[in-house]
Amino acid sequence: MEKINQLTAAFSSAVWGLPLLILLIGGGLYLLIRSHFLPFRFIGHAIQVLRGKYDDPNDPGQITHFQALTTALSSTIGMGNIAGVAVAISIGGPGAVFWMWVSAVVGMSTKFFTCTLAIMFRGRDSAGELQGGPMYFIMEGLGKSWKPLAVMFSLCGLIGALPVFNVNQLTQAINDILLAPNGVEVNFTSNLVVGLVLVGITSIVILGGLNRISKTASKMVPSMVLLYFVSVVIILVVNIDVVPKYFAMIFTDAFAADNFKGDAFFGGLVGGLILLGIKRGAFSNEAGIGTAPLAHGAAKTDEPVREGLVAMLGPAIDTLVVCTLTALAILVTGVWETTSDNGVSLTASAFAEAMPGFGKYLLLICIAVFSISSLFSYSYYGSKCLSFLIGANKQHYYNYFYIISIILGATTSLSAMINLIDGVFALMAIPTMTATIILAPKVVKEFAAYRQRLKENRA
Repeated sequence: MEKINQLTAAFSSAVWGLPLLILLIGGGLYLLIRSHFLPFRFIGHAIQVLRGKYDDPNDPGQITHFQALTTALSSTIGMGNIAGVAVAISIGGPGAVFWMWVSAVVGMSTKFFTCTLAIMFRGRDSAGELQGGPMYFIMEGLGKSWKPLAVMFSLCGLIGALPVFNVNQLTQAINDILLAPNGVEVNFTSNLVVGLVLVGITSIVILGGLNRISKTASKMVPSMVLLYFVSVVIILVVNIDVVPKYFAMIFTDAFAADNFKGDAFFGGLVGGLILLGIKRGAFSNEAGIGTAPLAHGAAKTDEPVREGLVAMLGPAIDTLVVCTLTALAILVTGVWETTSDNGVSLTASAFAEAMPGFGKYLLLICIAVFSISSLFSYSYYGSKCLSFLIGANKQHYYNYFYIISIILGATTSLSAMINLIDGVFALMAIPTMTATIILAPKVVKEFAAYRQRLKENRA
């Protein structure tokens, strides 16, 4: 196990170097400037699209704008927001949150471009079904000679879509909150039982295909975000006297790195803190990684820009709202300084501190729903990658591989899981961001045409 931990840590740090940071954040800034900050000026319009104002049942695609966003969000609002933020704070202190915010704002423009491209350059799979996602916009937008990039994305996506981190953290939450306090011995057997229960629940939904996944996600995700939001607001109200102090610390600590316990990067602790925040931000909202375009590419629309605008709301809901709530809950309760907990256990400590007795159970309900909804979405992403590589008629084989990996996630260590997924996410970002930057002028042109059509329709 120790050897696996060392190998995955070495792999993750090798790929998450300066070149990838420049590609994700530098590329995102380029897209932001290239579009003259236009997506941000259309947030009101994006909300109207999301509410179904422009829906047309005859448009090509499989699911509505709202279902596409909730399917994408069900994979991102989950452990990235609850455990990922806790990991960031336990290593980086309050300042890590600021760099997660930076990654989210830049990520909004990245997501607009990648998900607009997912509709602009949809391709047909081997069964003749219309599909969207980085591998299709690479092939359709850049041409057949770029196929190696599309294959690289799909191969990495097979591993990146595995639910090992989510399952690992859900198992840890069940152990810490439910089993251990009630006298149940936590060991390999108990973890295996949790894994088998998750296999049962996941199998019922994912073997039913995208429609069942998107319908389940569109019902589960909004109600859980609301419950989580209310729970954290209660924690903040209970600790209202220290909220301003910690909110200010997020800004001051971002440049001082006083609480950073990780490795220096590019010659300094602040560099290490920036890398940590951006890595955890990328894991939280997945902007530039390429998973969201897989869900948004299936939306029923013939207006690519509309889907890009809806997708852009993802990082705002995900990182700017949900991650900030988690971060403040951990900071104001003081558990980040008083316990050695990491990951989901740290967030559970914050809930238990502010709402003794029932707080941690409330968190467990949220975690269970977020994690399980993530399990549904990721299986769809992985099967789309396999479909691209070996044909649509064989994509269902991925589900069996996926279900076996749930057992792996439930019974292995956190550090191995987080390093493996971090590393593969980094490799998925290379083809996604490269193609997006090259195709950006076409998106800008499409946006200008869309604005013109909107003006004409209003006239």
